[in-house]
Amino acid sequence: MTLIADKPKRLSVSAACRSLGLNRSSVYLWLQMGPPKPAQRSRQTSAQPRALSQVERKAVLETMNSDAFKDQPPVAVYHQLLQQGVYLASISTMHRLLRTEKLHGERRQQRTPQHHAVPRLQAHAPNEVWTWDITKLPLVQRSVYLSLYVVMDLFSRYVVAWMLSRKENSGLAKQLMTEAVNRYDIAPEQLTLHQDRGSPMTAISFLDTLAERKVVASHSRPQVSNDNAFSESQFKTAKYQPDYPGKFRDFNHAREWCVDYFEWYNTQHHHSGLAGFTPEQVFTGRHIAVAQNKQAALDEMYQKHPERFVTGKPKVAMPPETVAINPVPIELQGTEEDRVNFPTLKAAARSI
Repeated sequence: MTLIADKPKRLSVSAACRSLGLNRSSVYLWLQMGPPKPAQRSRQTSAQPRALSQVERKAVLETMNSDAFKDQPPVAVYHQLLQQGVYLASISTMHRLLRTEKLHGERRQQRTPQHHAVPRLQAHAPNEVWTWDITKLPLVQRSVYLSLYVVMDLFSRYVVAWMLSRKENSGLAKQLMTEAVNRYDIAPEQLTLHQDRGSPMTAISFLDTLAERKVVASHSRPQVSNDNAFSESQFKTAKYQPDYPGKFRDFNHAREWCVDYFEWYNTQHHHSGLAGFTPEQVFTGRHIAVAQNKQAALDEMYQKHPERFVTGKPKVAMPPETVAINPVPIELQGTEEDRVNFPTLKAAARSI
């Protein structure tokens, strides 16, 4: 560029740039702005007068990793040392040194990650799988609730047992389950009981009672809302009844309502998940005879007015032959996950 500045006056800048092989725009910019300033050193590469020396850095790291402070965050180490009259570095410097050594993050001992298998249960007949849960029924008295325990057969949705109580604990759960198992003469290893992870369901005394009766315990995964969907759906059916009062006057009022509701639910509720049959019909097997009556009525109408049935001769829909909690997706059926989850489910449930 100095050659351009020293060129003869009779020589134009364009001609000088062509002769020297320079970019004319760059030359004009240089002539206008002057020569570029020397590159300044960055903060990362320049020496910092306030930086800790290598000896001081080593002392900070050794202190942070000592037995006294290895599980403490920098802010706690800083204030504890300062309280003792010792200042090594600022809190931000402690964080920066830990990051440099890849020691930054949670310094306390952490529980190892928990892996809970997806509960996959299948019921092909009544009394193979029961599911149960507890819901709260509010009283008109502020902040007072009753606990409604409901045990339901998965295959038929039949409520096999229920109990209303002023409290919620594992003792009542043991009593309810023991009476239900005795009432339906459940054989050892016949029944799997599915539940969430509430305190009554995970109490050692309750699980011991199930083990004594050889009832397999299955639990929902933590913080998963749809692993016990059948019980939750039944509670929604109850609380959306037209005569559900919202708040009950007292215990007797709630008990009277529950008696009427469960009688209706079991014997009169045409369940959508059971193709319109009632839970009692499917639980007892009476739905087969009821289906024959329904089919006869359809056949009679078809004989009279076949034109009204545009898809052909009607056939009564039957309840599903298998009811499952978290069924295996179609794309995984027959795969290793299918073989692992279903055959070993009972052994895995016992270890919960």
